[in-house]
Amino acid sequence: MAAFVALSIVTLTHPLPEITLATGITALVANMIGGIAPDIDQPTAPFWRNLPIGGYVGRTLTRLLGGHRFLSHSLVGIFLFGLGFHYLLQILTPSFPKLDMSVIWWAFMIGFVSHLVMDSFTREGVPWLLPIPIKFGFPPIKKFRVETDSFMEKFAVFPALIVINMYWFYLHYDQIRAFVHHYVK
Repeated sequence: MAAFVALSIVTLTHPLPEITLATGITALVANMIGGIAPDIDQPTAPFWRNLPIGGYVGRTLTRLLGGHRFLSHSLVGIFLFGLGFHYLLQILTPSFPKLDMSVIWWAFMIGFVSHLVMDSFTREGVPWLLPIPIKFGFPPIKKFRVETDSFMEKFAVFPALIVINMYWFYLHYDQIRAFVHHYVK
């Protein structure tokens, strides 16, 4: 949900290039993938549970990435995942010439970074400055942060993100209506 909220805020506050409906839908999917991509380092993540050999691949990647909330949860991870996704999109570009890959890349990156920002509000924190092994969180006092998978996260933070997004859409209703009218016929 945080990835979608972040994408909504960026999309509605920055001028966008003309895009096709296919680019918009693909960017939304890329944003959702970016929102879960940092947890590729966790073998029990929902992403791995939904693949036939996901547990094995997840355990292998966890070791390669240094464990959960390590490489993929840092500025170095943002750079490496961004570079890797950019490379993947360059490979796919000839097969999908009508897709604006730069918009799709940005949507992925917005989702990726939003995940790390939200993890910064958890007790575990995030090692933003890896290889410096210090995990940063907000607020600085751990006991005031949200515990992952807690009641607070599920019944306060998640609904708050929904309300924020609804309010954001309400504030930008005319802009959204114009976008839908232009692209959905």
